[in-house]
Amino acid sequence: MESFRNRLNKNTIPEHVAIIMDGNGRWAAKHGKARVFGHESGVESVRSVVEGAGEIGIKYLTLYAFSTENWDRPKEEVDALMELLVHAIEIETESLMKNNVRLSTIGDIDSMPTKVKEKLERCIDFLNSNTGLNLILALSYSSKWEIVNAVKELVQDVMNNKLKPEIINNELFENYLNTAEIPDPELLIRTSGEYRISNFLLWQIAYSELYFTEKLWPDFRKDDLFEAVFDYQNRERRFGKTSEQLIS
Repeated sequence: MESFRNRLNKNTIPEHVAIIMDGNGRWAAKHGKARVFGHESGVESVRSVVEGAGEIGIKYLTLYAFSTENWDRPKEEVDALMELLVHAIEIETESLMKNNVRLSTIGDIDSMPTKVKEKLERCIDFLNSNTGLNLILALSYSSKWEIVNAVKELVQDVMNNKLKPEIINNELFENYLNTAEIPDPELLIRTSGEYRISNFLLWQIAYSELYFTEKLWPDFRKDDLFEAVFDYQNRERRFGKTSEQLIS
């Protein structure tokens, strides 16, 4: 079967793709394993998708790795996830360097364990001079947290007379979001057959194309990414306009 990569239009590759990586627990259950086995297997999917994104020229790839709500999961699962994250950073850093990938994070990083923060900071610094794909990990992230935090900072600047309320608009507000220096995603992918946004980039995906697949995250590979991009390229993006307005 021909890879979807060969069917892509190189001139309309989305600049930014965001992915809700869902289905690790169900994948593990299908294989008669503990949930953490699914998370461990999902690392291979991350590796494949990061590689694929770089191959077709995607500039930004945001992965929803850990939400603020995930802290409410059983302690043993959260602890295992944190250990896995540390291990994955250690293992993948050289590969990311080889593939010219930069790394950054969004979310309440201060709430992460010290060991995780230190590993992340070292990896981010190590990859800082790379010029290829920008890999963004959403960690301890939720969109409602991000928006409320942005409002607090904006209000503080108004109270400190740094800006006047009448100049506040969409563009100014976006400067207070975690993604201030990142373009909004054109394509949002969610795996595992669920049709929810799950508190992810709610402001930023206002006009994103949404793509849902039944595949569980540990089964998702680069050609699945290429298929999602191919689907995206065959949609008409109107941004509130009519088809006729786009043609004229």
